[in-house]
Amino acid sequence: MLPPSLRKNKPSKFDKENFFERVFAVVKKIPRGRVTNYGAIANYLGTGLSARTVGWAMNSSHILVPPIPAQRVVNRNGLLTGKNHFATPSLMEELLQAEGVEVVDDKITHFKKLFWNPADEPLIKKKRSKKNN
Repeated sequence: MLPPSLRKNKPSKFDKENFFERVFAVVKKIPRGRVTNYGAIANYLGTGLSARTVGWAMNSSHILVPPIPAQRVVNRNGLLTGKNHFATPSLMEELLQAEGVEVVDDKITHFKKLFWNPADEPLIKKKRSKKNN
């Protein structure tokens, strides 16, 4: 018999849907005109080695309504590595420039100055239902 952690009928500790929702919640908090990176989001969510999974979440975010500001998430060097997942290859840069973020050769200028670290924010908590006293 398989141990409980490997049984298919048991929910996974790393539930992809739930993780993507948590990533989207963080991305929604990024202030206009600021940027963060995949690794910072992963670290904030307590899964520091899952920056690539954060990238997968960003790749799937473009169909969400209302949209999330996926253009504000770049790689650790400030490169627009996710630009090909937008409707056009230039849209990510255009959206950033509309927010006042300067991009040269697919790289954010003044990246360190514009970097927003989610760890500096209060932890995103799950919504609780109101209970009657």
